[in-house]
Amino acid sequence: MGGLLEGKTILVTGIITDASIAFRAAAIAQEQGAKVLITGIPERLRLIDRIAKRLPQEVPPAIGLDITNEEDLAGLADKIRELAPEGLDGALHSIAFAPRTLMGPDALPFLDGPGPDAAKAFEISAWSYASLARAVLPVMNEGGSLVGMDFDPRTSMPYYNWMGVAKAALESVNRYVAREVGEAKKIRSNLVAAGPIKTLAAKAIAGTATDDAAKLNQLNTYWDGASPIGWNVDDATAVGKSIVALLSDWLPATTGSIVYVDGGASHNTWFPEGFATN
Repeated sequence: MGGLLEGKTILVTGIITDASIAFRAAAIAQEQGAKVLITGIPERLRLIDRIAKRLPQEVPPAIGLDITNEEDLAGLADKIRELAPEGLDGALHSIAFAPRTLMGPDALPFLDGPGPDAAKAFEISAWSYASLARAVLPVMNEGGSLVGMDFDPRTSMPYYNWMGVAKAALESVNRYVAREVGEAKKIRSNLVAAGPIKTLAAKAIAGTATDDAAKLNQLNTYWDGASPIGWNVDDATAVGKSIVALLSDWLPATTGSIVYVDGGASHNTWFPEGFATN
């Protein structure tokens, strides 16, 4: 019996290390039968190609993609055609960034966040979802699937600050993308709101100093306690499987939605002593 993605070609963005959610999703996609293509920031392609060698199956060299560069975006479809004449059946957007002024232990107070920095966070973390959709639409097959990575922005989280605002914008962008790509090619567009995973992104939020690492551990403790079924910050498998499920044909009528993959913590409340949510 074939896997969920048997015969499908999937584009994965956002692989930085083998601890990345994007890496885990790519590995599971391969295990489920997909041909996987990857992209990377142009100046890091050699590193990303080395990391990609740890995937279960070999992938073509990473396509250079600066998500803010219009030339890269304009040329993406042709590069995909060279590697996959059959076209794409799905794409994972796992790209986000906010300057240190806006996120993490060294960030300015929320009200002092510089406008240009907030605009950069919006451009890379929210607008880029629409820009990727626009870039891959010419090579997306009918009935395909787009998936983006979210982190529940409905409450204000310590250190998250303007990235939370950018994620709220991403959720709105997703709804508009879903309408346009659905009308164009019956493509679905959804977000996965994952719980905290120990990735480079998580470290960027909490920092690396002892007290900041302790606060990240506090968040992890909170999440595990708030989840009725528990949460493992060291394992992105549940998130990767959910991404693959959305990329597959098994949720054919789900679009413009957010799938929460966080152990249920975002819908539950558990406050350890001394933990603040604002």
